[in-house]
Amino acid sequence: MTRAVYLVDGARTPFLKARGKPGPFTPVDLAVQCGRPLLMRQGFSPADIDLVILGCVNVIADEMNPARVAGLRLGLPESVPAFTVQINCGSGMQSMDTAFRTIEGGHADIVLAGGTEALSHSPLVLRREAVDWFARLNAARSTTDRLKALSGLKPGFLKPEIGLERGLTDPITDLGMGQTAEKIGHLFKIGRRDADAYAAQSHQRLAAAQAEGRLKGELIPAIDRDGNVYDHDDGVRPDSTVKSLAGLKPVFEKPFGNVTAGNSSQITDGAAWTILASEDAVRRHGLEPLARIVDSHWGALDPSIMGLGPVMATGPILQRNRLSLSDVGLVELNEAFATQVLACLAAFEDEEVCRQVLGLPGAAGTIPRERLNVDGGAISLGHPVGTSGTRITLHLANAMRQRGAANGIATECIGGGQGGAMLLEAA
Repeated sequence: MTRAVYLVDGARTPFLKARGKPGPFTPVDLAVQCGRPLLMRQGFSPADIDLVILGCVNVIADEMNPARVAGLRLGLPESVPAFTVQINCGSGMQSMDTAFRTIEGGHADIVLAGGTEALSHSPLVLRREAVDWFARLNAARSTTDRLKALSGLKPGFLKPEIGLERGLTDPITDLGMGQTAEKIGHLFKIGRRDADAYAAQSHQRLAAAQAEGRLKGELIPAIDRDGNVYDHDDGVRPDSTVKSLAGLKPVFEKPFGNVTAGNSSQITDGAAWTILASEDAVRRHGLEPLARIVDSHWGALDPSIMGLGPVMATGPILQRNRLSLSDVGLVELNEAFATQVLACLAAFEDEEVCRQVLGLPGAAGTIPRERLNVDGGAISLGHPVGTSGTRITLHLANAMRQRGAANGIATECIGGGQGGAMLLEAA
């Protein structure tokens, strides 16, 4: 028998846009910033937590296994195990899914699960030719050998590359993530104007959510070592319009591409935690769940069309739970690229795609725009890759409660050609 699993609470830091230098927080700093207040408001002791799971992609050298470092800095007992998961953009959702399945199977009652990422701290790396040169220099034993090695020094060896740029290129297809968005945009005939209109809407929705206080329940301010307070997602541009975005040039497929810096997710730092608990723990500690986790699924496909991952992950959930998209109250579909989101919507509406790829009897249906990413998404918020899966799932639960939705799906594409999805229902 399986047990019911509840998302009982969660919090996140503001998402801070990377601005050309390391930001004020490391990945673990971010996790601690939102984790401490979250744990302090609980009706149970940190000693009641059975396990800590944290998604993180760009782990820095000083914080190996950031889940364990964060757990200890948060004051959890040394006896509480902690591990870090990495599945690119899906890492934050993978941490929650692992917690979900662990509790469902009776192996834990309370799990702290989340994601953290400080993309501004992405390491600088040397080119392979430079690494080989340093190796030759280090291996030289005689003065003659050292001089010979030194003579091979080229100025380019001293110019490092940003590790994140390499990480955003798929090693199988040799395509950048933006190029994969261009490809699926071409396949589903997504135009530049539609992509820019979607991006502008993302900024406007986030600005409205900030102004109306809809993010207060999940967002906890962060304070750096100098006492500076960060209390909002700082990448939002509420004055964005189709006209203003139209002036930006394509980044990945010049000069005719549709993917620009304006209709893509932002490079950002941020962390989020959720607390998942069994029904027994909810009753024992008097907890008030935000939502029940019903189901989850991970799908995979050709890495060159990785942006369609949400379709591959959501389809099986709909089948297993006998749902159509019209039955789903709210959808959080991570905004890696506006073109990618729109291509997913088109794929869900395509009968041939749904029959041949998903095994559905026909089209999965339409996701009404008023139910999709209702408070903006990664285009306006940013996409700290290890965190986004946690953020969209936590925000889905909060948005369901605010809007009285009975259920909802959080889903995302994953670099490398994968997708993840999670189905929630109102508690």
